[in-house]
Amino acid sequence: MRALTWQGQGKVSVEQVADPSIQEPTDAIVRVTSTAICGSDMHLYTVLAPFLTKGDILGHEFMGIVEEVGSGVTNLKPGDRVVVPFNISCGHCWMCSRGLFAQCETTQNVDQGTGASLFGFTSLYGAVPGGQADYVRVPHADFGPIKVPEAGEDERYLYLSDILPTAWQGVQWANVRPGDTLAVMGAGPVGQLAVASAQYLGIEDVIVVDRVPERLERMKARGARTINLDDLDGSQVSAVGDAVRDLTDGRGADGVVEAVGMEAHGNPVAAAGLSAVSKLPSAISEPLAKNAGIDRLAALHAAIDSVRRGGTVSVSGVYGGALDPMPMMQMFDKGIAMRMGQCHVKQWTGELRDVLVDADPFGVEQLATHRVGLDEAATMYDVFQKKQDGCQKVVLKP
Repeated sequence: MRALTWQGQGKVSVEQVADPSIQEPTDAIVRVTSTAICGSDMHLYTVLAPFLTKGDILGHEFMGIVEEVGSGVTNLKPGDRVVVPFNISCGHCWMCSRGLFAQCETTQNVDQGTGASLFGFTSLYGAVPGGQADYVRVPHADFGPIKVPEAGEDERYLYLSDILPTAWQGVQWANVRPGDTLAVMGAGPVGQLAVASAQYLGIEDVIVVDRVPERLERMKARGARTINLDDLDGSQVSAVGDAVRDLTDGRGADGVVEAVGMEAHGNPVAAAGLSAVSKLPSAISEPLAKNAGIDRLAALHAAIDSVRRGGTVSVSGVYGGALDPMPMMQMFDKGIAMRMGQCHVKQWTGELRDVLVDADPFGVEQLATHRVGLDEAATMYDVFQKKQDGCQKVVLKP
């Protein structure tokens, strides 16, 4: 079969690889009909290179048709149309029984000190072959896959695999109610879906911070107030906080969703350090990245500065640094709450799927800007990473 494989920092290619097969009774084989390039894939393209091996199959946002099931899978049958959550969870361990599916103890990577295994996402999370391919072996298929109606375009349901529940969780964790103000750092796909989720939940006043004009225009069209980073004076962190306070009677937002993560602009020193570490041989770079890595924290620090005293910062963006400097005095003095972590996808997919069956209030069918065949995946990684051609979301069709 064909699969998009990692070949080195900033280099991916579609190669012919062996077809997957059933290895455990709870496995299923899914024929992929749509798969997306996610912002998190850009971490693999660049800064997480130490944790990848040449030939690793990438991709964690995918859906398709069940081709085969193991003897232990009774909830699915060949021909079922499914979306597969990006985190692999068993559904019955201590963590899963509490809805903490991203921390599943059955697939937890204890040797790496990390949570549940993820599709297509480095040795830190199990090195499980991903979904940017013709076929995927899905472990724990007796719990994970989400059956969706046979009718309708793939893009109505595709983002249930990751970014829609991630955005929904981000808003839920921001602890905002109707009448409150929510600020969203970053207007990429997760940020846009966070705005849509907030509006669906009755949060009418949403402020969006970004620097990409077409993204900000989309958010204005949804009724959000916007702040363009390129229009601000002074350092990015304090300037963003001041701009948010100017729009909230000097108080700050009641809740902030940070939807950017380690790819944030604003710290060229951290960017250079991340780039340098990722180019070293894995034996050297892996322990450095684990124990001495830092992230680009401009968006996170701006979120902390922008939230009102007693408010909540909800971090949906992915971070991986071990020595990240945090403004602890400011955080303590303001008495803020913080929630963060990988999305517990299946905690949210039931209600979100039910919404999408009858309507598209989140605009998921209009989210993708580029739809291409799997063979064009390598080119689109580069276009997406460089934000060329107005690219904000790519859907690949195997």
